[in-house]
Amino acid sequence: MSNALRLGRYSFGVGDRFAHQAKAQLRACAQAAARGVEVTPVWNKSHREHTIVGSRPASVLAAAQAAVRELDWTKPFHVDADHIRLDTVDEFIDSSDFYTLDVADSIGQPADAGEVRAFVERHPELVGRLEIPGIAEPFETTRVDIERVASKYLKAVGEAGRIYRHVASRKGEGNFITEVSMDETDSPQTPPELLVILSAIADERIPAQTIAPKFTGRFNKGVDYVGDVAQFEKEFGEDIAVIAHAVSLYDLPDNLKLSVHSGSDKFSIYAPVRRALARTGAGLHVKTAGTTWLEEITGLAESGGEGLRLAKEIYAVALDDIEALCAPYAAVIDIDRAKLPSKEEVQGWTPGQFTGALRHDLLSERYNPSLRQLLHVGYKVAARMGERYLRMLEAYEPAVARNVTENLYERHLKPLFIGG
Repeated sequence: MSNALRLGRYSFGVGDRFAHQAKAQLRACAQAAARGVEVTPVWNKSHREHTIVGSRPASVLAAAQAAVRELDWTKPFHVDADHIRLDTVDEFIDSSDFYTLDVADSIGQPADAGEVRAFVERHPELVGRLEIPGIAEPFETTRVDIERVASKYLKAVGEAGRIYRHVASRKGEGNFITEVSMDETDSPQTPPELLVILSAIADERIPAQTIAPKFTGRFNKGVDYVGDVAQFEKEFGEDIAVIAHAVSLYDLPDNLKLSVHSGSDKFSIYAPVRRALARTGAGLHVKTAGTTWLEEITGLAESGGEGLRLAKEIYAVALDDIEALCAPYAAVIDIDRAKLPSKEEVQGWTPGQFTGALRHDLLSERYNPSLRQLLHVGYKVAARMGERYLRMLEAYEPAVARNVTENLYERHLKPLFIGG
């Protein structure tokens, strides 16, 4: 890894669906740097988002480069081809230097029995008494246990290997950062399961610098974590320990770290995460999910006038189109439709009433997580508006940018990486 592109200890995926907030996002990273904490911005956008918005991958790089020039940012930054597959990766080759390998469709597809046997024979260290530094109790595993886990994940890791090698053939080894996504499965991985996955990644010679496991609880889009925070903290600490152990056993990058997907707005787990990072010295990548888009709507509504009218229109259309908008996100949203205000009620709202319902302030009586989740998936409404929406972002840029920067720094970077 000495000559390879390396991801910093702390990094943050800053999605920017309409490619207008890169400077505001980077300003939040600059504020963290001024406090002595370097957080590397990673602009992430998926093939699906590009398709919906009508953009091209090159636009993400162009927006990031413009922000870097304007703010005279001299630290690293990256552009993530988010949730990429073999059939969609080629359009990202020229503009991305970070690839999140999406193998969700292969998780759980039974691997070839011969491959499973060969894997277990290569890894006798996975069978028996597993003592992992940082985890108090040892684990007892049998050959049958490891065969079961290998059967579930080997095909997915193999697919990750194929995507990785394809990118490497185009960009060259060491010229990009690789993340392996394993979070889209039925249950959180246990420490032995994660160790099996990491050993398989090493076998495939994937130099993964981040891995996204599945954690307990729900990581719904745009709202707080739903689940047992104490259990999450236990799992998070165990995953850090497993990664450190795997790095010591296998040929994996020494900066391999956890990635938390849909990590924006998960305020209740930020303190436990920060404690774990401070205790272990581990790194972390957090991937956001549309939080910047919601701050754009907040900034427009806060501005009153045409901005507020547009925000109300987006909500009204989203409410009419709720079935189609929510269907692709059914597994990661929980909207209580009884708590969604009518179009007529929202039409009469002041800027304060609209932003109070939308802004993620858990102490506010006005905050409405169901409305927030509907608007989260409602970015397709703005995408259909095309230039009309983009012109409004430019017209109300000061208010929008202020909300984007404040949200990213005050509600995310500060509690995660700085504290106080």
